[in-house]
Parts: sequence; C-alpha cells; structure tokens
Amino acid sequence: MTPYADFPYFGLLLYLVVPTVALGLFGRASARWALIASAAAIFIHLGKTLEIRPGFGVQEAWIALAFVAFEGALAAALLKWKTRGTFRVVLTLSVLPLFVAKFLPAISPQTALGFLGISYVTFRALDVVFSIHDGVIKSLSAPQYFAYLLFFPTISAGPIDRYRRFGLDWNRKRDRAEFLADFDTAVQRVFRGFFYKFIVAALIRTYWMDRFEHGDTALRMASYMYAYTFYLFFDFAGYSAFAIGLSYLFGVHTPENFNLPFISRNIRDFWNRWHMSLSFWFRDHIYMRFLLAAGKGKWFKGRHTSSYLGLFLTFGIMGLWHMSGDLEPRYLIYGLYHAALLCAYDWFARWNKQRKMWGDGAGWRAANILITFHVVAFGLLIFSGRLSAHAAH
Repeated sequence: MTPYADFPYFGLLLYLVVPTVALGLFGRASARWALIASAAAIFIHLGKTLEIRPGFGVQEAWIALAFVAFEGALAAALLKWKTRGTFRVVLTLSVLPLFVAKFLPAISPQTALGFLGISYVTFRALDVVFSIHDGVIKSLSAPQYFAYLLFFPTISAGPIDRYRRFGLDWNRKRDRAEFLADFDTAVQRVFRGFFYKFIVAALIRTYWMDRFEHGDTALRMASYMYAYTFYLFFDFAGYSAFAIGLSYLFGVHTPENFNLPFISRNIRDFWNRWHMSLSFWFRDHIYMRFLLAAGKGKWFKGRHTSSYLGLFLTFGIMGLWHMSGDLEPRYLIYGLYHAALLCAYDWFARWNKQRKMWGDGAGWRAANILITFHVVAFGLLIFSGRLSAHAAH
C-alpha cells in the first residue's frame, strides 16, 4: 500500500496512532513502542509481492529486512576495519542494491529486485557509512540502526534524516507535556498535508494540469509547466507534512523539506529551500567531499573549476538517481540543467559584485524571484517528461 496516497491507508494508520496517543498521554510512548510500530508498519507499506523472476515472488518487506541486514553488516565491518580500502569497498557495496533495483529491469524486463523507498533508505545507510569514515559515529545500536533505516513515516520518500540527529530524538524520553507538544505539531502537519495533497494538489491536477497534458502550442505547454510546478510542490509538500507530522507523534523531529521555495531570489537560494533534506545530503556527502578531495590533490589550476565540476557531478548523480528501469534521459538533463544554472549564477554574482549592474532594491528583488521561478518551472517541465513527449511526436 502506497503511504499517504489514499484514505484507506490513513484508516490502517489508526491502529498505530491510537495506541501511540494513549501511551503518550501517560508518558509511556517510548522508543521501544516506536520500534514495534515501525516493524508492524513495514508489512503494511511493503506488503506487495515482487516477482524477482518469473514464477518466483517475495514480499517487499522481506527484501527490505534483508537489505537492512546487509547494510548493517557493511557498517559493522567499516567500524571494525577503518581503512581507506575498506571504506571504498563498503561504499561500493552499499550502493549496489540501489543500482540493481533501478537498472536491473532495463537489462532483464521480467526481473525486479527492490522495495518501495529503497532510494531514501540507501541515502540513510550511506549517511552512516560516511559518518563512520569521518569518525563521527564510533558505535552502532542494532535497534536504533533498524529504526533509522526503516522508520515508517519517512520510508518511501523522505525527508532524509541523519543518523546522529535521529539518535538524539530516538534516545530521548518524553514526559506527558513533551508528548502533547509533539502531538500538537503532528495534528497541525497532518491537517496541512490533507489540505496540500488532497485539496490543492488534487484541484490543480483535475482542473488545470490534466487539461493541458496534450497539445503542441506554446500556450498549452506554458500552462502545463505552471500547473505541473504547483502540483508537484503541493503534492510533495503534502506528503512531507504527513511524514513530519507522524514522525513527531513517535518522538522524532524529522527535518523540514520545504521552506517557501517560490520566493527564492536565485537558484542557489532555491536549493536551500526545495527538497532540503535531499539537497543538503548531496551537498554534504558528494559536493563538499569532491571539493575537499580536489583541493587536497590539487587536481585543477582554475580557482572555480573544482566548484563547477563538483556541481555537475553532484547534480548529474542526482539526475541519475531519479532514473529507473526506463532509463529516460530527461532526469539526467534536469540535473545537468540545474548544475549549469548554479554555475551561471555564481559567475554572474561575481561579475555583478564588481560592476554593480544588478541592484538590490524591492523591484530588483521581485525581478529575481520572478526569474528564478521561471527557470525552476522550466526545469520541472523537463523533469515532467512533457517536453520529451512533445519531441517524440
């Protein structure tokens, strides 16, 4: 069953929510209960039987549990043998299940291996690997590790938490007053999620986006671009609101995913506001590590070369990550498009700092927001596949 997709799902959630509220009112909504609830919810979220090969199927939940055991064994090996060679092997093997899940169907269309949310669970597993390598994590608790990877409110599409931050909440004992504060936040977020996803996003899709899904005129294409941009935001922000709200109910203050992205003044500001948990993960674990390695190794002579190549590497990987078995190039194009925008903005900001051609008054700020919104919307049009479908005809 797809999380937060329909009302029957929320009916099933009541079997976990009602006992949690009852325990919380008595100050007994502990991490142990959250672990039990997550374990039970895994078989609700991942109840689909996946046909690994023709005639042989396995429930996604068992694949997810095997994945956690595999990743946990790799993390334990890295804790024991902290060498550069071990890190490289562990890093490669940690990514391997995601690579197989995404690209095996392209090689063997009748074969599948993975589970709903494997991308986001892999990011959490990699956060542990990187943190062990950096010396930030010195030991792992098996129950906490399981809960971190398969925390059911965020398993399928984030937000992406970090192990150390998650652990602070996971090991915190809440009294009744703290539970009530979390419960208040949870209720507000859940109602916001219903408003965003089931009202605003549903209305945009039904009365705007679907009406302009086909047609070759520039006007229809532009209208679809705006509709898809707003639909994607309200649908995804609604999902994130559900995930954050439910996380708070179980005592985990999952980080925010959106912060008014459509008032961004430039493309850099946009990526500090849009899908923040993902963009910050890529920034910390790919972009910054590339810059550090390039600086230590003195790979490039140009002052900004490593930064620009790091952006193309980071957003190229992000584009590839969005791909699945169909191997559509639009996702890679979308990633490279944003890398180019960030490089262009960096060059322009440095150029304008010397020449002062672009001002900073209210009118200039409004122009910045308008321009940023449109370059972002065009990028989401690429992401949607509408342009590639148009080109195919």
